[in-house]
Formats: sequence, structure tokens, C-alpha cells
Amino acid sequence: MALVLQNLKAKHINTNTKLFSLFTVTLLCSLFYIIGLYQHSSTRLQSTATTVHKCSVSAPNSTSPVLDFSTHHALDHEPKTQIAKRAFPICAAQLSEYTPCEDLQRSLKYPRQRLEYRERHCPEKSELLRCRVAAPYGYMAPFAWPLSRDFAWYSNAPHKHLTVEKAGQNWIKFEGDRFRFPGGGTMFPNGADAYIDQIGKLVDLRGGEIRTAIDTGCGVASWGAYLLSRDILTMSFAPKDSHEAQVQFALERGVPALIGVIATKRLPYPSRAFDMAHCSRCLIPWAQNEGQYLIEIDRILRPGGYWILSGPPINGRIHWKGWERTIEELQAEQSSIESVAKSLCWKKIKEKNDIAIWQKPTNHIHCKVNRKVFKRPQFCKAQDPDNAWYVKLETCITPLPDTYNLKETAGGKLAKWPQRLTATPPRIASGSLEGITEETFRKDTQLWRKRVAYYKSVSSQLEEKGRYRNLLDMNAYLGGFAAALVDDPSWVMNIVPPEAMINTLGVVYERGLIGTYQNWCEAMSTYPRTYDLLHGDSVFSLYQDRCEMEDILLEMDRILRPEGTVILRDDVDILLKVKAITDGLKWESRITDNEDSPHNREKILFAVKLYWTAPAPDPDRPLTN
Repeated sequence: MALVLQNLKAKHINTNTKLFSLFTVTLLCSLFYIIGLYQHSSTRLQSTATTVHKCSVSAPNSTSPVLDFSTHHALDHEPKTQIAKRAFPICAAQLSEYTPCEDLQRSLKYPRQRLEYRERHCPEKSELLRCRVAAPYGYMAPFAWPLSRDFAWYSNAPHKHLTVEKAGQNWIKFEGDRFRFPGGGTMFPNGADAYIDQIGKLVDLRGGEIRTAIDTGCGVASWGAYLLSRDILTMSFAPKDSHEAQVQFALERGVPALIGVIATKRLPYPSRAFDMAHCSRCLIPWAQNEGQYLIEIDRILRPGGYWILSGPPINGRIHWKGWERTIEELQAEQSSIESVAKSLCWKKIKEKNDIAIWQKPTNHIHCKVNRKVFKRPQFCKAQDPDNAWYVKLETCITPLPDTYNLKETAGGKLAKWPQRLTATPPRIASGSLEGITEETFRKDTQLWRKRVAYYKSVSSQLEEKGRYRNLLDMNAYLGGFAAALVDDPSWVMNIVPPEAMINTLGVVYERGLIGTYQNWCEAMSTYPRTYDLLHGDSVFSLYQDRCEMEDILLEMDRILRPEGTVILRDDVDILLKVKAITDGLKWESRITDNEDSPHNREKILFAVKLYWTAPAPDPDRPLTN
């Protein structure tokens, strides 16, 4: 009996010991948890949205955007230093259409010969305006696509000059509070649709072989606007000249366009980029300067690509009086163009009425042989055909990649659209881009599908069809972001910075997408309020120590519409600095975790630019803000 009591007592003591240990551990854990919460509360407040944040702003004739997202994890460290915040003043109202690199006063310092003064001439660092460009008073959200193809608000681009100058050509009409675009052009006053149908009788525009096009001297971009219904994506460009706001009108319509001119430098596109190039009375002297301008079109045309010319000198026997030219003069000009085209080994496909079409060869086997006949132009030697950022034009032919039989397409044959979007681009399949393989391309395509799906889960506006039309990807790489959005009623301008380790813009075009080169230390060749959404992957990491972060953000603010959205991916330390600046730009923004893990240093900044405009005409009326 004594032995049993002894065993019971031992078990009781052992149980008490275990309970005491468990209580002690629980108490210590709770104490350290409370201390940890206290120590990291400042970081948690800065980086974690504990409630849903709604950014609601209103503008005339627009729906109120709601940026709705949350994150539930603190950053895993505190910022090393407190980031100073600053406010940016508003630019003068007369600068509402300021384009820094196409400034009229600065351009007058450059030669008028060959239109050099109309090229990009950006301000020095000391000349930069560090202020926010205001939208004109009464600015309204653009019409949604496809209505925007035909209408734009007068208050957004208050210029009536073209409605008078081009009244008989159906470019643009002023009707009450808006402009209407009937679809006409100088050589197609009856409408772009009918004109494109004429071209379609000469070359197949609906079979998927032609996907990317370029319109030189585009006017208000009606040709590109109406090609969209045929699944052809057009890069339209025109200079900032006496035809005021023509590119601005194009962008207000939701049509891809840039300010640009073919003068002394290469166009900012890679070689073999476009399936079709077009000039409708674009007034470019194609045969002058040893055919240099047509040689540049040859560089950017794909093997087998088409060049379409309408207007002077084509069909000069009919139009010579209206063009105020003599028949002999027009015939001499056409003969010169024919001679240059022949020297480039182009084949004339057809000339019918006001339209003439040439085709570039699919390879240069014959062309290299016949250099014995055509002494000029010779083939270029030792040059990068895709290098096109401030590169001077040449008077030599850009050689196509080598081929070994006449039926082979130089550089590789492209798939038809829409298969082209996901087929391995020839530049990758051939191994010409170091470090980028077919597997790299496949994984990148999948990655961006996942990322865009995550963006849409975070921001409900991205799910709204028609909410965004003009999009910009500031560091596009292989074009994955744009490819993931291809089914949305929008288009993406894909930017490959010249500073990128690998020049991948050629791949973007081989996928049937469009884009351009752009150094973000400089302003873009576009008008203020061009884009509805800006996306940037590691942009600020790329430009770290190259230029000021605030200058890039001010440029982003300039080209972003009121109520536009920004999505930036980068290292958390960089995004904290970005956010401090965007607060001074009057953007509503939050930093969230990325789609993979809260422990990943890469975070995402979502932002909305608030609606505000220049002051009302009445000086006593306060700024709308």
C-alpha cells in the first residue's frame, strides 16, 4: 500500500512540473510577441494596408475609378533612412501641351536642312522643368473604344486649325463640344475604309501575313485606326509642325502614334520590324539624298514586306493641276523613286489609280550578286541593324541574315497572326539573342499571364473592359505584359530602353506587337496625357545612378492622363523612395506584396493620378484639385 501511495505522489509531482513548464513557455512567448509588435509597429504602419483603401476621384463625364487592394504582410525590415517628401509645383497653364524634346524655341537652334530641326532635341539638365503639367481646364476622360475612333472632346485638344485647313478632305470636323473624325485623308477623302479596301484588292490584308504596319506622315492616323478592324496594328508618326496636334488627335482617338520625322537619324525601331509601310501624300522626298529615306524604310521592313505609296507623284497625269506641279516634274520624281526601289531589289507589285505597291525581297541572294550592276547603294558593313537610338542614317543597304537557297526567308519565316503571338520568335529560335532560349520565352509568357491575372485581382479597374485603351510598358523585355493583355480592347506601346542588357525590341515585333526605343532619362516623343496606364518592371533599378528618379516620375506624370493608373515592380527600398515622390505628385498609391511571396524583396506599387486641371478662365476661380 505504501508503495502505491509513493507512486501516486511521484506522478502528481511530475504532472505539476510539466504544467509549470508549459505555463512558463506560454508566458515567455506571449511577452516576446508583444515586444515584437511594439518594435515593428512603425514598419507595419508604413507598409501594410490593414483596411481596404478606396481612391475615388471624379471628373466630368467619367466614372469614378476605385483602386481597391490590400496587403497583409509587413516589410521584413525597416527603411534605413527617413525619406524626405516634397511637393511639386504646377506648370503654367500655357504649358499644358509641353513636349520637352520637341520644343519649338529649342528646335530653331538647329539646321532646317533635311528637317533636322524637327528631330528630337531634348533640354539640358539645367533646362528641365520640375513641375506638373496641367490638363486644360474642362478636361474630360476620353471616349471609350471603339467610339473614340470617331470622337474626341474639344476641351482635351482645343485646336480647330485642321477643321479649316483640311475641311475638304474629311480629316476632322468640329461639332459642339467635340471633334468628329469621318475617317478621311488627303488621298482618301471618301474614307479610310474604302481606301484600305482598295489596297486589300492588291495585297492580302486579312490572311494574317500582315500584322504590323508603319504610317509615315500619318495625319490624324485614320489609316491606322481603320486597319485595327483587320487585326493590323499600326505605328503612326508625324512631326510636330503646322498641322498642330495631329499626333495628339490620334492618341485621343485611342490609336498608337508618336511624334517623329524621318530626317537625319534612324527611325527608333529595329530592323525587320514591319510587314507593311505606308505613305499617303506624306511629302517625304524619297529619292533625294541618295535614296536615304527609302533605304531606311528598307531597313525596318520585314523580308517580303510591302511599301505602299499614294499621292505625288503617283497618278500625276490626273492630279497635276491640284498638286500645282507639271506632269513632267511628277514623271521625273516617279522615275527617281522607281530607280531607288529597283536598286534596293524591290519588286513593283502593282500600280492602280492612286496607289503603287512595291515588295522587298525575302532574302538578299540575288541582291548581292547584282551589286555588280548597281554600284550604289552597297551593303553596309560592321553595323548593328537594330541599333536605332540617335543613330545617323546611312546610304547603304542593311543586309538581311544569310540564307542558302532562294526560297528561304532571311531571319526565319514568321507565323501568321494570331499564332505569331505565342510562336517562338525567329530571333530567339536562331540563338541570335545571347542567353534567351525557347524555354526562356515560354516561361516568360507564362509568368506574365500569372502577373497580369494578379494585377487584375488587386485592382478591379483592370477587369473593366474599355477602362484602359492606351497602355505603356516602360521596360518590355519580350513583350510578355502586352501579350497577356492581347484580348483586351487596348494596345500597348512596348519600350525597350537602350540601356537594357539585351536589345529585345525585334522580338516584340516578331510577336506581332509594336514598340519603340526610349531612354527614360529623357522625355518621350509624345504629348501630355497620352496614356491611361503605365507599367514598369525594374525601371528604377535600371536607371539607378543614371539620372534622377524624380525626373523620370515627372515625365510619367506628364504622359499619364488624369485618373490614369501606374503599376511599378521593383525592389522594396526603391519603391519606398518612389512612393515618397509620388505623394508629392498627388498620386494615390500603395505598395503591396508581389504575386509569389510576402518575403520577396520585389514589391508592387499601384497608383492613381488624381483628377485636376489648369485654372478656369476666370482668374478668381480656384484650381480644380
